[in-house]
Amino acid sequence: MSFFSKLKDRLTKSSSKLEQGLEAIVEEGGVEEALAADPEPDVPQPDPPKAPQPADPTPTPEPTPVPQPDLPEAPVPDTPKPTPEPDPIPAPDVTPGPGPTVPGNSPAEVPPQPDVNQPTPPTEAPQPPQTVVRRVLDDAMLESLEELMIASDMGVDTALRVSANIAEGRLGKRLSVEEIKSFLALEIARIMEPVARPLPLYPKRPQVVLVVGVNGAGKTTTIGKLASQFRAAGKSVVIAAGDTFRAAAVEQLQVWGQRAGVPVLTAPEGSDPASLAFDAMTKAQEDGADLLMIDTAGRLQNREDLMQELAKIVRVIKKKDPDAPHNTLLVLDATTGQNALSQVETFQKLADVSGLVMTKLDGTAKGGVLVALADKFGLPIHAIGVGEQIDDLAPFDPEDFAKALTGA
Repeated sequence: MSFFSKLKDRLTKSSSKLEQGLEAIVEEGGVEEALAADPEPDVPQPDPPKAPQPADPTPTPEPTPVPQPDLPEAPVPDTPKPTPEPDPIPAPDVTPGPGPTVPGNSPAEVPPQPDVNQPTPPTEAPQPPQTVVRRVLDDAMLESLEELMIASDMGVDTALRVSANIAEGRLGKRLSVEEIKSFLALEIARIMEPVARPLPLYPKRPQVVLVVGVNGAGKTTTIGKLASQFRAAGKSVVIAAGDTFRAAAVEQLQVWGQRAGVPVLTAPEGSDPASLAFDAMTKAQEDGADLLMIDTAGRLQNREDLMQELAKIVRVIKKKDPDAPHNTLLVLDATTGQNALSQVETFQKLADVSGLVMTKLDGTAKGGVLVALADKFGLPIHAIGVGEQIDDLAPFDPEDFAKALTGA
């Protein structure tokens, strides 16, 4: 199954909510119309007969007569004798058989007679004309569309912008649900096209990737999936288990490291995560690793003490390499809705977030928050996740996402 098929299949909560809302909006003030019949295919017409051309004034020479050979004179026939009457033809046998025989010919073909006992096949009933409900796009309908998009967590500003673009050149026209879906998907893809970028790779070795986010967003799983994918692409990867306060996170990373063949550097529980990050950079440099992925403990954006601890990790990394971390990925849980906006704002101030990864899109009816994030911050969206398997994390494709979100 392709990732788009999986995304479309698992975004049923978001797409069904939008679809039901659109159907309700159109049916509220819509009118049922008959679908226009498909136009008949163009059949080439024969050329009209040409008018007779006037005779050429130049006389046409007559053909030269061909001499015929002399034939002997035909003998004069004698007086014809009367022809005897033919014998009467017997009546045909009513029993089935090969049929009567005509002298000098093969048996005559007798066409099969219809069986009077055979029931007559029923005549197909004419199909009723197909219909579609359309509603005039007016101010009331636009207001309903805006409310539906806001309820899907697209945000007020984004919803207003999308509805305005849909209305441009279409006000007063009658639109169906499918047409609105198509227009909505087009506008969403247009917003998200500039932010759909893969994780950039640099020649610097090791390239340090710091992964941050709140508790339960899916950081550890995302690191394991990314490390496995980079390893499969031929990159040497090292993972640092920087969540030193949660033993389960270290064990989970070790499981992913075994699957991908990637070493996982750990520290005793309760150790300083900044110290582990510094040691991991030294180890990665010695091993000549291409990528060093550093996990961090989950922390809520409103916990000032934990956010300062994250800032300390960044300062220590920069002592080892002033350009590090080269990527700071913020992992967001799609089920948090509009709260993701405040998370991005806070983490961007302290950790200089360079890109986003959105997880758990299969578990929310409000996947539109990703549209609001793209519209407000413009940060690159590197990947999205719709499950727990290794292939459930894939690069972000704006058109696929827009179609899956709207059910187009």
